[in-house]
Amino acid sequence: MERRDFIKLGSAGMGTLMLPISGAAISADQLLDKPMDVAYKKKLADIALNAAKAKGATYADARIGRYLNQFVTTRETRVDNIVNTESAGIGVRVIANGTWGFASTSNMTPDSVAKTAEQAVAVAIANSKFQTTPVQLAPVKGVGDVSWQTPIVKNAMEVPIKDKVDLLLSVNDAAMKNGANFITSTLFLVNEQKYFASTDGSYIDQDIHRLWAPFTATAIGDDGFKQRAALGNPVGMGYEYLDGLEKDKVRIQGANVGYNNSYDMVEDAAAAGKQLQAKLNAKSVEPGKYDLVLDPAHLMLTIHESVGHPLELDRVLGYEANYAGTSFATLDKWQSGKFQYGSDIVNLYADKNQPHTLGNVAYDDEGVKTKEWDLIKDGILVNYQATRDQVHMLGQKESHGCSYSQSWRDVQFQRMSNVSLRPNDKDLSADDVIKDVEKGIYIAGRGSYSIDQQRYNFQFGGQLFYEIKEGKIVDQIEDVAYQSNTQEFWNSCTQLAGKSDYRVGGSFFDGKGQPSQVSAVSHGCPTTRFDNINVINTARNV
Repeated sequence: MERRDFIKLGSAGMGTLMLPISGAAISADQLLDKPMDVAYKKKLADIALNAAKAKGATYADARIGRYLNQFVTTRETRVDNIVNTESAGIGVRVIANGTWGFASTSNMTPDSVAKTAEQAVAVAIANSKFQTTPVQLAPVKGVGDVSWQTPIVKNAMEVPIKDKVDLLLSVNDAAMKNGANFITSTLFLVNEQKYFASTDGSYIDQDIHRLWAPFTATAIGDDGFKQRAALGNPVGMGYEYLDGLEKDKVRIQGANVGYNNSYDMVEDAAAAGKQLQAKLNAKSVEPGKYDLVLDPAHLMLTIHESVGHPLELDRVLGYEANYAGTSFATLDKWQSGKFQYGSDIVNLYADKNQPHTLGNVAYDDEGVKTKEWDLIKDGILVNYQATRDQVHMLGQKESHGCSYSQSWRDVQFQRMSNVSLRPNDKDLSADDVIKDVEKGIYIAGRGSYSIDQQRYNFQFGGQLFYEIKEGKIVDQIEDVAYQSNTQEFWNSCTQLAGKSDYRVGGSFFDGKGQPSQVSAVSHGCPTTRFDNINVINTARNV
């Protein structure tokens, strides 16, 4: 029996995290059950496509999906929860009378699939009464039968639960031995087995894996408490990400360790305990103007909110407004060809092909081959993120390949691609960026934030804050948040580290739409400097 539910994870460390989980509870062993045979998927897809065309559809696609989740949560010395879920079914999307229609079912018998396709056509015909302009799709050449899999070394679903619990309890122990009083640690593991077919002639089978290993540690002092979240990244990788290889560590003199394509979770937890004790005794920041040096584990969130979301074309056009607003980056700014989004060293691009990223796939959920394209080139706004039925509004003929649905039961729509900041051509280190700063603050990790409904005025906090004096990190400080607006902020960018410092962070549960859906998206960047940014003290009362 299928159900839609929410898993509630509550703790002193994580607060309350509501996770959208769609599917039926299963055993850990069932996560490894053999997927549906590809030939049978193709048979069902053809039944859907043919039934839709027979009822008058001019276009149809079918997505057959099996979505697997495993979440393991611990707190201090105990296991809080282990959740395994499976959801499987088919979603059929059609165009009839120039209008979209969609229907889905978990009953994957041939008769049920055909009826679902017919229902999608009926929905489209009913909706066409209100459609003023017919849907216009960018052409896509069918690719025939193809397959793709996330390049993993260790399938996380195959790792025994005991090994996962032992890891998390070791993480908790390391944090508490080094100064934390409380800690919650979690493993989020996702496997999407997705099959896409369309009347364009594509039959695409993809096996997608994602992993996230967050923790939140808390220390209590005489005047309150402090928290520090993990500095690892959510990734499109297997369990090998948790090997913690030394070659994937970036050490910043006097500050934190950054992690690239593998993560030492125990090391990070031990460091968190020590840093929490320093936080309890750190001096509070003096508000004013500072040069900021932002670690990739922090800057990824600023990129997500101030570049990724405002350059989604549906937000720009006002189609997406209720969930996180529209966009200041309106079409007239792009059409001018002169809108200075950032300084001339700022180059931001979209790319769903980047290895190890959350958005890495070969084809999007419309069967479009994924690619890389520029959004901000030499500081100038040059493009947006758009799907097959949107790009004609930009005068373009090729979809950007950024359509996604969180499950077979939900219709696909435009979602953020991986959006990243290109590193410096010179291979500078984080320490090289810091050494020229006279008065500044180094920030690592994502914290609380706020941004307005046009993705313009914002405020960001972080996890770790260090004072920079005369080119050196000198002290850990607290109560830091910076305020700016998107254009002013990116135009204040004056230096970037190079390729060896480039790291990828991301959002594992990024929400959008009504009814809301979540997606996973990554953002890469090097350590980056921004000059003369307003910093406030978050502990002071007005």
